[in-house]
Amino acid sequence: MSQLVTPDGVSRRRFLTLGGTVAAGALLSACGGGKSAGDAANGSQARSTFSGTYNGPAITLSYWNGFTGGDGPFMKKMVAQFMKENPKITIASNTVEWAQYYQRVPAAVQAGKGPDVGAMHLDQLATNAARNVIVPIDDLSSSLGLTADDFPKEVWDAGIYKGKRYGIPLDVHSLAMYYNTDQFSQAGVTEPPKDDASLQAALAKLKSAGIQNPFWMPSRWPAHLMFLSLLWQYGGQPYDPDGAKATFDSDQGVKALTWMVDVIKKGYSPTNVAQDSQYVGFKNKKLATTWDGIWQINDLNASGLPYALTPLPNIGGQPLAWANSHHFYITKQATGDDNKLNASKTFIDWMSKHSAEWAGAGMVPARKSVRETAKVQDAKQGPIAAQIDNLRFLPPVPGLGDVQAQTLEIAVADAVLGKQQPADALHAAASKATKLMEANKKKFEA
Repeated sequence: MSQLVTPDGVSRRRFLTLGGTVAAGALLSACGGGKSAGDAANGSQARSTFSGTYNGPAITLSYWNGFTGGDGPFMKKMVAQFMKENPKITIASNTVEWAQYYQRVPAAVQAGKGPDVGAMHLDQLATNAARNVIVPIDDLSSSLGLTADDFPKEVWDAGIYKGKRYGIPLDVHSLAMYYNTDQFSQAGVTEPPKDDASLQAALAKLKSAGIQNPFWMPSRWPAHLMFLSLLWQYGGQPYDPDGAKATFDSDQGVKALTWMVDVIKKGYSPTNVAQDSQYVGFKNKKLATTWDGIWQINDLNASGLPYALTPLPNIGGQPLAWANSHHFYITKQATGDDNKLNASKTFIDWMSKHSAEWAGAGMVPARKSVRETAKVQDAKQGPIAAQIDNLRFLPPVPGLGDVQAQTLEIAVADAVLGKQQPADALHAAASKATKLMEANKKKFEA
């Protein structure tokens, strides 16, 4: 995995552009090969109910994903093992950086040249379902015996759009707190901070020990994820769950963003931390602790840095943190051939059952039955797996990624950089976000 990565290797700067490209790609008309989502649900799927195994002729499936970072080798290994155990199914993988991925998939599917099956982030499912890029897979979920009891509720529910299931959860990945164990020990910090008081005490000790800025506060990635985590901790919500309006400018939101700004005012962070700089600085021992995604685990392991990982401190009163999830989906392209459809389902079934192997990529398996195995609990991300009920996800609202990139992320950056007061920045951004969400509601539900 390269130094500057977001989930699965896409550069953070490019990841920040996802919102706009997703919306543009998803607005393509639902024409082209394959059946409509409704036809797939009521016709093709009914004729080709998944039996649990693939018994058709030899077939090749196009599988697209964005696992271009340190997680890539683990996915390749799993795909190779699947083909070994299912010799009739050849998987033709196309690995594309996520920023390009969400732009290319809708257009490619409409042209009949996209994936039959693929992996997608939880917060992109509703958009692609609304535009008929991906199709319902309720029968697969039922035939696999998957139930809500085996998944975090929000992860399970996010796969449903307008009463139909479009995604099978693979994993969960979240923010966590990383800290340099040598620097903590030298400063006399014997335990990782668990709340605001212990974090402030630790930062004071680290500063006194000679680390001028022990906790850098970025203005961009992952600053907005830090804000969302703190907002939830203080008891707030960023958006209405039905996508009607933005609510991140609440009193809780102001408290969250003020806390971030105060880290700089107290001298624990430089005043202008560019995106990615805090992670590079942590690897180079310029700061002692940072909040970043668990997808950084393999990169840090390879670096040789003495570090440990723990859940985010409980700053606002509830020990919550932002998270996302990868889901498997099937496109309408695959519904034109019942053999291809069943082969796609066989692939998803196998991947879901073998998700413990995916833990090697630094992720937390979404299935409780897999997550609670010793293999996962003993992994570096075990502390995150143990507190999975404390993770929070954006609501499955079509077009929300584009809205957030244009509003919330900019408000956070403006406040952190001192361009606006937190309350003013959030209020203006929320007003704009609500207007965009109202327009999206009309557009996507037309």
